[in-house]
Amino acid sequence: FSISTYNKMWMDAQKDLDIQLQREREEFLQPEKDRVKVFKMLATSYIKYMQIFRSLETAHDQLLHQQKRTAIRQVLDGVIGRILEMKKEMVELENSEFHYIDDILEDLKLLPEDVEVPIPKYFIKEKLEVLQQREKILDQILLEAGLQTQKHVKVMTFEEAIKTIQVAERARQGRRRAAFMKQIYLEEQRERQTKLQVQMGPNPDDAATCIQKVWRGYIQRKKTEKIREEEMIFLGMVSSSPPPHLKAMSISEMHVGQVREVRERHEEVFIKDKLREMEGLVIKETLQDQIGQCFIECRHIIGKFPDYPTEEAGGSMAILSEKTPEQVAAELAAKREIALQKKKQKGKKEKEEDKDKVKGKPPQKTEKKEEDEGWKMAPSNFLSIMEEGNSQYKAVWQNRDKGWDFLQDHDPELIREEKREEVEEEIRVQVDELMQQKLENLKLIVDGEKSDKQKKGRKREKVRTASCEKTIDSLYRQLVEEGLLIKAQAVNLSDYVGKYSYLGTTLRQADIEPMPSLADVRQLIALYGILPLGSQTVHEKGPLVKALLLAGPAGVGKKMLVHAICTETGANLFNLSASNIIGKYPGKNGLQMMLHMVLKVAKQLQPSVVWIGDTEKIFSKAMPKAEEGMSPKRLEKVLPKFLKAVKAQDRVLLVGTTSRPFDASLKPFCKVYQKIILIPRPDYASRFGKYFLWKHIILQEGGAITNSLNISCLAKVSDGFTQGHIVQVVRTVLSELRLLQMTRKPLRTSEFMTCLARQDPVYKEEEETFK
Repeated sequence: FSISTYNKMWMDAQKDLDIQLQREREEFLQPEKDRVKVFKMLATSYIKYMQIFRSLETAHDQLLHQQKRTAIRQVLDGVIGRILEMKKEMVELENSEFHYIDDILEDLKLLPEDVEVPIPKYFIKEKLEVLQQREKILDQILLEAGLQTQKHVKVMTFEEAIKTIQVAERARQGRRRAAFMKQIYLEEQRERQTKLQVQMGPNPDDAATCIQKVWRGYIQRKKTEKIREEEMIFLGMVSSSPPPHLKAMSISEMHVGQVREVRERHEEVFIKDKLREMEGLVIKETLQDQIGQCFIECRHIIGKFPDYPTEEAGGSMAILSEKTPEQVAAELAAKREIALQKKKQKGKKEKEEDKDKVKGKPPQKTEKKEEDEGWKMAPSNFLSIMEEGNSQYKAVWQNRDKGWDFLQDHDPELIREEKREEVEEEIRVQVDELMQQKLENLKLIVDGEKSDKQKKGRKREKVRTASCEKTIDSLYRQLVEEGLLIKAQAVNLSDYVGKYSYLGTTLRQADIEPMPSLADVRQLIALYGILPLGSQTVHEKGPLVKALLLAGPAGVGKKMLVHAICTETGANLFNLSASNIIGKYPGKNGLQMMLHMVLKVAKQLQPSVVWIGDTEKIFSKAMPKAEEGMSPKRLEKVLPKFLKAVKAQDRVLLVGTTSRPFDASLKPFCKVYQKIILIPRPDYASRFGKYFLWKHIILQEGGAITNSLNISCLAKVSDGFTQGHIVQVVRTVLSELRLLQMTRKPLRTSEFMTCLARQDPVYKEEEETFK
């Protein structure tokens, strides 16, 4: 695709978003009693937003123009957050995490792949250097602790070992022979030089060396001039056209991304310096005059000079608000009164609810009102973000990009506007320091007061932050050495293959609850795990999910999904499984210290995933005697406190995995885990589909698909078996010897059948227990 294609994609996505926002204003404002109609409205909006999301993500990833990427990013975060809000409404409406919208997709003439949740690439790209550095540190700590070997050593065959020894020996002999020949050559050269010294006349070697020096110096000077000229052209300091050899080069050969970044960075610095030079003095004098005038006015009203606002309060920005001190005081008093009234109302409601509970009457008034009024969309935190991004697009970009933007160059006017704000902020900080000192002098002269508390406070804060940074490094190392912070496997969410269920709507209409498909599971992992952890804006303002439970039979890929969440978001992985914390930090105080360390490091180096494997053991009703030494229940009382300490701004997710959720006490179990995702065994479509499971795993392990292998038969016979069973069967059959025989002896269905018969399937009774 060309750059104009991605610009058009962005333009079309913005148009679709504008239509969707208008539709929301019209449809979602009025209450609606028909639940079927409500779900159709929500599902249609969800699909539309998902299409906009896919287009914006592709445009954001492919466009190089940094200012355009910033504008797209704002709208992209808003769309992601709105999708999560839509999902929350759909879950509350249907009382189910899984939705079946194949009938709506059919009406819109779309495929299930069109509503697959894309994973934004900027989650990893924007912090690639940090992640690479962190991975190096983690590998180094694991090596020093002896928890990881330096490299995975591949076992060599006897023939490979002989070949390696032969190559090394021949290379050694070649080096010895070359050294011997060099020695003979040097001796002959010495003899030749002695003969030439006896003869009279100029030395030809000296003449050749002199000519070489002159010529090499001339060539190097020309190269230096050419490089300097190209650099000046790239920096925009020379208006002449670039040399023809640069014009002929392609974008990929020029490394256009690096060139663009360097050029834009230099351009930004140049514009910023020019603005500081041209407008700096005027801004500084204006700010000083305004702040001085505020001091005088405040002293006339209050009777003394005010305290200078701290940096946290905004410094002189707080002083330069357009309101008078009396108006600010009145506003504060009004806010306090509103807060007190809200507290009183909450107290009254709680008392009424308590009375109803004592009498045995459930509080059903609100439910009746909702039934009478009908469904109404909850207020959104992301509509304002999307509308702001949409209006910015219309004002700045809609009619701006009409030309051929081949080099994806920056826009100097926009840079100038941005840098003006930065220059003003820098100058404001300098003015704050000057005016703070001036205010202290005025107070000392006029009122006789001293105020040196702020500087001491700042010094203390600096000391504290410095000590915190030191402790985080040591805590990180300690957790890695204890095996609580582990290295996530490089697994993408797309590796969790599975097909969409096409019978969901039909079964629901017949009052049969269908089992979710693997594609549905993949979508929920993306919506509840990956998207909130990847974006700070989405996590802070979107529906907050602190804990996620993955429940399903052994071998369905629960651990793989945990590692996929970490891989797609660049998150740290903490392992607090009962089997992993045996003998570590014993006692109540030790447990609290361990969780405090984990939470501190997880918050500081967010995003982070805290994984608890076999989590039902923590909440088990009766603990087996064999597991009494593991003391798995020690986390039961502490986990709710751990989750309470995780706030909206902390991108920390607790993920539990269990193959026997029915062994746990449900009340405390469901209090900890907000969202429960049931992961079923794969259905026929997932086992047989074109690049799914059997075919995917056989090709991945090095096998070849021929007519002798009946994939459809394997898919049918393997009903009841999990992905883990299929992987194990394929790896058992495709041994090294069998792979060598592949060319003359193709794979047959019977080979897999025999191995599959030895596995224990998931029976229907167990599946019903999970449901």
